[in-house]
Amino acid sequence: MDVSGGLRMPRANQRPRLVDVAEHAAVSLATASRALAGREGVSTEVADRIRQIARELGYVANPYARTLAGGASSTVGLIVHQVDDPYFAEIAAGVIQLAAEQGLLVQICQSGRDPGYELQQLRHLIAQRVGIVLISGSGYDDPRMEAAARAELAAFQDHGGRAAAIGRHALGIDAVLPDNEAGGHALAQHLMDLGHQRIAVAAGSAGLTTVADRLAGVSSALRQRGRSPADLVVVHSDFTRGGGRAAAEQILNEHPATTAIIALNDAMAMGVLSTLRSRRVPVPARMSVVGFDDVSVAADLAPSLTTIRLPMTEMGRTALTLALKPRSTRPRRRPTGHLLVVRDSTGPAPTT
Repeated sequence: MDVSGGLRMPRANQRPRLVDVAEHAAVSLATASRALAGREGVSTEVADRIRQIARELGYVANPYARTLAGGASSTVGLIVHQVDDPYFAEIAAGVIQLAAEQGLLVQICQSGRDPGYELQQLRHLIAQRVGIVLISGSGYDDPRMEAAARAELAAFQDHGGRAAAIGRHALGIDAVLPDNEAGGHALAQHLMDLGHQRIAVAAGSAGLTTVADRLAGVSSALRQRGRSPADLVVVHSDFTRGGGRAAAEQILNEHPATTAIIALNDAMAMGVLSTLRSRRVPVPARMSVVGFDDVSVAADLAPSLTTIRLPMTEMGRTALTLALKPRSTRPRRRPTGHLLVVRDSTGPAPTT
């Protein structure tokens, strides 16, 4: 430290080293390395202090500079919410297809819809010197939950990396944006056209922008028909098959007059159908069910699932295509469009 209390900066011709960060932070070299790589074993308070010192010294640029030393990295880092969800598997397939055509490798990480763990995975990928980062999955209503990731991605791109997102509004990078609101509107409209008045929604976790956008579409369709969205039954649960099963149980127990359930993704819809089968509720004679995404197995369910089709494989390809282009002055946005696919899981509302 100098007498003014600030950091003693390396000389102009001397690049800051990791040992400089460790010395100023009064931690071991290993601790400084773990903190800057986003690995476990360092408390949040200490890790934040180390990263702050690294920024003040100018060391934060080094991982990104190394990424492109001698040319762009041949690795793409892809972060998804859940690797065993068919939605993310199909997006990953699109990324992998285009990456193979470009001679690139893909490293896939899972965030578990945990913004803190997602940030850790992002930092890990950057530390692994990937040249491109792709993030797929819903963002969060609270912008503070993505502020650190946004800053990390900005630094990554400022130093030569490239990044793009699928389904995220607020990361400040190129993005492929699913047609969530219009799709939700189309699902509710379809059910009301069939005469359903008592509609419930099996929604994913509150706080996810995907859930909010799809619910907004459902609500707008109700308002268009002169109905109040306040009358809509909404049950929040995990954005998974297990969450769909739990939501369906709650709907059947607490709102037995319901005649149609809108599941806000196909994984939840599968869980809803499972619960209805176990409770011997006939679909669609007694209960209609719709999903969202049109994953590859949706047509093979019994009954086959009415859903909104998103071009998931193409979404993965488009995100990587954006990331392979030179960075633009303002982040680019690519909408996906949507298609209502009517199958056997929906029918006219029961008359009794």
